[in-house]
Amino acid sequence: MPAHAPDLFTFEFAADPYPAYAWLREHAPVHRTTLPSGVDAWLVTRYADARQALADPRLSKNPVHHSEQAHRSGRVGIPGERSADLMTHLLNIDPPDHTRLRRLVSKAFTPRRVAEFEPRVRQLTDRLLDSFAARGSADLIHEFAFPLPIYAICDLLGVPPEDQDDFRDWAGMMIRHGGGPRGGVARAVKRMRTYLAELIHRKRAELTAEPQPGEDLISGLIRAGDHGEHLTENEAAAMAFILLFAGFETTVNLIGNGTYALLRNPGQRALLQESLGRGETGLLAGAVEELLRYDGPVELATWRFATAELTIGGTAVPAGDPVLVVLAAADRDPERFDGPDTLDLARRDNPHLGFGHGIHYCLGAPLARLEAQAALTALLTRLPDLRLAADPADLRWRGGLIMRGLRELPVGFTPVAE
Repeated sequence: MPAHAPDLFTFEFAADPYPAYAWLREHAPVHRTTLPSGVDAWLVTRYADARQALADPRLSKNPVHHSEQAHRSGRVGIPGERSADLMTHLLNIDPPDHTRLRRLVSKAFTPRRVAEFEPRVRQLTDRLLDSFAARGSADLIHEFAFPLPIYAICDLLGVPPEDQDDFRDWAGMMIRHGGGPRGGVARAVKRMRTYLAELIHRKRAELTAEPQPGEDLISGLIRAGDHGEHLTENEAAAMAFILLFAGFETTVNLIGNGTYALLRNPGQRALLQESLGRGETGLLAGAVEELLRYDGPVELATWRFATAELTIGGTAVPAGDPVLVVLAAADRDPERFDGPDTLDLARRDNPHLGFGHGIHYCLGAPLARLEAQAALTALLTRLPDLRLAADPADLRWRGGLIMRGLRELPVGFTPVAE
């Protein structure tokens, strides 16, 4: 444990940020730092403070509350979203607009619809696994964890199959450039935005001509907007975009980080395999929650801005300052979790913040859980001797501020005959 404030956002920090977060929790739980983008922001690291901050209405999601002088010094938000007119989405707005838009999306993105989607997710999972099972080796990020949520969310949104590889390419550009030059990300955002606007326009015309409504999410958004509610085409496009943007990388990291954690904790992995071998699902559901807590896909919650001076954890935060809640630090707080640095798939008391808290709690959590459960079940039952095919010290973590995920996860296993 360092004797002074640790260096943040270095290569070493990205590989294992948890010792630094432990130091901050103990010595500077609400810590002002300069981010790699040049923005000064407050990091909130203790569980109690994090939970309070996530639900505090004085911490706005809208970047207009970022002080003008500070805003000129660096970047906040999703690269390209300002120029691409994508600001009107759930991650960037407050009530009452947030309440209205979330209600409309919730109508189309119901738990029932996600549950009905389970056979399709299992089909996608098996198809991807089939593509490398006979080889005896794979990169689980690029061949499995990455394409699964892309194809799943495209199916759910209603993107035609012939266009889904374009989405995979655009999403790949976001992943590759997450910590580097931002131009590639902005171009990918713009292409997605343009495509979604055209798709919404086309589906609206089809729904007008055809009385039988589509069952996909975009059709649901259009129906909600056309039945007396106020959802513009731009809002619908921004909403579809953020469901894709927030939904795919989160699940890539959940599957990747979760599989990696199991490979590094063979005793826990064996317990889960034995449970799955008996046809049980109880431990699997709890395991996904523990993997979300232990090394979750979202390291820092998305940007918040103080609309007035407020106090967090005894520290005064001036109006206009950005606040970043460090979910990864909060979910390893020993004041809230027993043995927080230990992976315990049978953990019962586990109110983790992996999907956030409050009105901005992740709308796609049921889909992410479904995809993670399907992915882990397939990997552990069909490739029972799955093993890491690289030195953990050689694995690289993607740069970036919000998300936490591996660039690659090379594995080996006994080839499965076709």
